[in-house]
Amino acid sequence: MKLNLKDYERFEKQIILKKIGLAGQKKIRNAKVLIIGMGGLGCPLLTYLASSGICNIGIADDDKIELSNLNRQILFNSSDLGKYKVIQAKSKIKKIYNKIKIKTYKTKIKPQNIKSIFKSYDIICDGTDNFETRYLVNDFCKLSRKILISAAISKFDGHLFKFNFKKKVPCFRCFMPELPSTNYNCETEGIFSPVAGIIGTLQANEVLKTILNLKDDLSDNILIFNSLNMSLRKVKITKNIKCVNKC
Repeated sequence: MKLNLKDYERFEKQIILKKIGLAGQKKIRNAKVLIIGMGGLGCPLLTYLASSGICNIGIADDDKIELSNLNRQILFNSSDLGKYKVIQAKSKIKKIYNKIKIKTYKTKIKPQNIKSIFKSYDIICDGTDNFETRYLVNDFCKLSRKILISAAISKFDGHLFKFNFKKKVPCFRCFMPELPSTNYNCETEGIFSPVAGIIGTLQANEVLKTILNLKDDLSDNILIFNSLNMSLRKVKITKNIKCVNKC
């Protein structure tokens, strides 16, 4: 698919950036990105990736929209209640840029389907709210040498990770070797709604930097955001010699 005049006008403000240009916009257009979880993180993430011109996106989630979602899941409104998130998200995003090909997966990511779903994508974005899925996604991405950009939110805080498994790098299990006794997430801990938007947007930022191969990315680091004191910290993740993935 070529960039026509309307495409150029749509993405003009990106194309004039020296670090992007026409060549960079073509890289963005041709990227293949999978988003796991169409919740508080997935909504802003999908919106910015689509608005930036990525034309091949997969979205996976088996949940339906509930009233309690609407304070942070910005793609949805009251008329969407009771409907599947991936179906409604696709409908909304197609109105932003109709050239986008969005593949929906109305299912949880499980050992039985992860290979068939992941095979079509180069960058995997994890926005799930349970550690079992995070470990599964981490392990498969490492095994299949994919790039994983993962985010998590709870209360007033957010975390963002990037693992480029095309190289020999530490993984999520190096950071958190064992399953926590308590599954911390929005449902159990609560969430300050702007945190979801901020971290989802930072996740989109990291995806686009990865596509464009820009320097100073987040590889092998965790970015920690606290919304109360407005602090951002970047902490290096080191390899754990006891990691089950033999990092």
